[in-house]
Amino acid sequence: MPQKKNPDSLELIRSKAGRVFGRCSGFLVTLKGLPSTYNKDLQEDKEGMFESIDTVTAILQVAMGVISTLQVNEKTMKNALSPDMLATDLAYYLVRKKMPFREAHGASGRAVHLAESKGVEVSQLSLDELKTISPLFESDVAKVWNYTNSVEQYTAAGGTARCSVMSQIEQLRAWLKGRQSS
Repeated sequence: MPQKKNPDSLELIRSKAGRVFGRCSGFLVTLKGLPSTYNKDLQEDKEGMFESIDTVTAILQVAMGVISTLQVNEKTMKNALSPDMLATDLAYYLVRKKMPFREAHGASGRAVHLAESKGVEVSQLSLDELKTISPLFESDVAKVWNYTNSVEQYTAAGGTARCSVMSQIEQLRAWLKGRQSS
């Protein structure tokens, strides 16, 4: 389709995940049902296992092609950012102020709705307007609207903060180096 902007190859990779996870689930169910001695149950694992290996191998080849030809247009990416993308961060802000997440999620949604009804971005709501939604909003809420802060707040393993990503890259490099030397 000429109007599409999403790369097909990445969509295909994503779609294959269901097949691989389905086969993995089937394999695990077969293993769970095994008695303590060998029966013929494991005859059924081969088809799924080999199909999964073939699928993952194909996915890796496609992913290598995508990554090797990927061109990031930083300006376009920055222009695509919108404060609405930070609605969850607004909820987390309230959670850090001791509001239960269920309530914080609702408050964030009300803030987005208020902004939409006023025809402004949610980040343009005044502190007084936010306080009508929750008295927990304070002047430090302005920090929520910083995209870099949004990414950098997730420092746990697997998080989006630069330190977390670099740690993951180093772990993968060490793992690959260990695999190459054996």
